[in-house]
Amino acid sequence: MTDLLAPQSSPTQERRLVTEIPGPRSRELMARRSATVSAGVGTTLPVFVERAGGGVVVDVDGNSLIDLGAGIAVVNVGNAAPRVVAAVQEQVASFTHTCFMVTPYEGYVAVCEELARVTPGDHEKRSALFNSGSEAVENAVKIARVATNRSAVIVFDHAYHGRTNLTMALTAKNMPYKNGFGPFAPEVYRVPMSYPFRDADGFSGAEAAARAIRQIETQVGAANVAAVLVEPIQGEGGFVVPAPGFLPAVAEWCSRAGAVFIADEVQTGFCRTGDWFASEHEGVVPDLITLAKGMAGGLPLAAVTGRAELMDAVHTGGLGGTYGGNPLACAAALASIETMRELDLAGAARAIGDTMLPRLRALQARFPTIGDIRGRGAMIAIELVKPGTTEPDPALTAAVASHCHAQGVVVLTAGTFGNVLRFLPPLVIGPDLLSEALDVLDAAFAAVS
Repeated sequence: MTDLLAPQSSPTQERRLVTEIPGPRSRELMARRSATVSAGVGTTLPVFVERAGGGVVVDVDGNSLIDLGAGIAVVNVGNAAPRVVAAVQEQVASFTHTCFMVTPYEGYVAVCEELARVTPGDHEKRSALFNSGSEAVENAVKIARVATNRSAVIVFDHAYHGRTNLTMALTAKNMPYKNGFGPFAPEVYRVPMSYPFRDADGFSGAEAAARAIRQIETQVGAANVAAVLVEPIQGEGGFVVPAPGFLPAVAEWCSRAGAVFIADEVQTGFCRTGDWFASEHEGVVPDLITLAKGMAGGLPLAAVTGRAELMDAVHTGGLGGTYGGNPLACAAALASIETMRELDLAGAARAIGDTMLPRLRALQARFPTIGDIRGRGAMIAIELVKPGTTEPDPALTAAVASHCHAQGVVVLTAGTFGNVLRFLPPLVIGPDLLSEALDVLDAAFAAVS
């Protein structure tokens, strides 16, 4: 383990339980939370974090938990990564904000230069920086509509794209993301996704793409489509990996139809899937790509990067925001990208997958409730069903997650039906910690099945 992976201030890399989960101090803080924080803000695991780094989070009661969530794929370089800490400390001592639209600064430009280098394709690119994945997606739609002078946006079953009004319309799942919050933005049309585990017809990627395209052409009309928006691997929808050939076929159709192909890589980006971006796995080059989460080591930063002629089609002043491309976040992003390069975190993600997949397949052989194992790199999921069927089992999923939490392992759930366990460890997690977390998962299945 190098100094870059484990700074001296990093917590000891171990699972350690000194109280029940949650402990007394966390319970006290949860009581304060209930008295002051909106009940509309959820909590997966009610422990309050005091420190974090590498592959662990340490709570206020002194418990050290193995982190298989990474803040929902945000701290790919780890919490408090040394380069990120140093860069942010240096920047915060200089200035924290001017608003790039008022008086610009080099960090914003440097981030856009890096995005032009690392995103797929060798065409001329431009970027605009924002604060969150939802903002990036919403602005990508704005850009596509201006550039094409069309209005229709195509999205897919099981998609998740955000919580703003427009991105709620783009998101598929009603509860908890959309329920009661309508009416939603118009001119959004949903078509079937390639979902190999649930495609009863056993569609290939090309066949699933043809099914979606046929629906677009008959129900929307190709000439009306501004953009097709897709996650190369769906996130909140359950880590759905489309069958090979699906994404290239959809991208090729967009090119023929004059529509903008937008890859939402908010969750899949920045080495998470074993490539810098998940689109690269099949050589797909998006017209626009939306980015956030793993981009800046935990600081809020997002981007739309894309073909220069599309990005420059928007009138001056049409893109922006007071905090977009904040100088602290830009410093963190530059340091994060450098850390990813130096430590080959794309390779680390592949190694994580190589460790996890055989263990999970062995688990599946013992527990027929595991209907599917899927993912790529360090973005892995298991879908739980009633044995011998594809009927979702969200209750079992919740029980397994709860057992893992009680034993000091942070896991997340997902999926349209709430029956998917998803694993997103920091890409700097040590192999011993990862193996121990899988031991806990194994014990959880034994305990609740």
